[in-house]
Amino acid sequence: MHQHKVLPKRIILVRHGESHGNLDTAAYTTTPDHKIDLTPTGIAQAQNAGACIRAAIASDSSSPNWRLYFYVSPYARARSTLRELGRSFSRARVIGVREECRIREQDFGNFQERERMDSIMETRLRYGRFYYRFPEGESAADVFDRVSSFLESLWRDIDMNRLNQDPSHDLNLIIVTHGLASRVFLMRWFKWTVEQFELLSNPANCEIRIMQLGAGGEYSLAVHHTEEELLQWGLSLEMIADQKWRAQANKGAWNDQVPVCLNAFFDNLPDSDDDNVDLNEVTGSLTISSNCS
Repeated sequence: MHQHKVLPKRIILVRHGESHGNLDTAAYTTTPDHKIDLTPTGIAQAQNAGACIRAAIASDSSSPNWRLYFYVSPYARARSTLRELGRSFSRARVIGVREECRIREQDFGNFQERERMDSIMETRLRYGRFYYRFPEGESAADVFDRVSSFLESLWRDIDMNRLNQDPSHDLNLIIVTHGLASRVFLMRWFKWTVEQFELLSNPANCEIRIMQLGAGGEYSLAVHHTEEELLQWGLSLEMIADQKWRAQANKGAWNDQVPVCLNAFFDNLPDSDDDNVDLNEVTGSLTISSNCS
């Protein structure tokens, strides 16, 4: 029980506000990606995101003693988003902030010539968004690897109380990052397949996605967000069913009731060995090795 109390109550993913690159991709041809900052609209979006995050946390009357810890991408647009959304909070609420390079934007390859990038994006669609590696840049699979490393560090921070969390306070981790990094984060956390990742839509600028502890100690998107929202994000009905299960599941439980767990890999597995499966027929023509190592 004590362990549940020191877990963050929420892990909140925030995509940066509108940047000059979002407004006009020509910005990438002359300005390094990491230096591209927010537009005036992006600044307003970030300020509104801060107010929305505060409202989501403060509306929980059962935990008035809440605190915040921020992780932020080193890119200018992410740092500026953090600065603006931070205006909604007092210093007493914020216990720390850390710049985290592993949640930076996908590397598209230095300066980005528009005509060349148009051709590259077309090739990416044909090849697949997850595995396509940009020339001189990264694939989404590369981002997955470094986000996985970040997650391992995040859990060590929590386990070793490096965040200096008071157990009597509800902790909210806020991760200010980029569209792809946030999708990969969710993919890694919830063990979604590459096929499921390909279904996901990119978050809008300053869109907020809240993973919240459910009744049994599992994190779920379905605690805070509606089914309609999850559908809009691209989650399949099976993925949504799993999120709803997680909202009530005991920590560490395994969900074997959602078809996505097995049916994505196998064709019509029977429920038991007695369900019309002739094992002799299946294995009779096979040479089975006794070496299972």
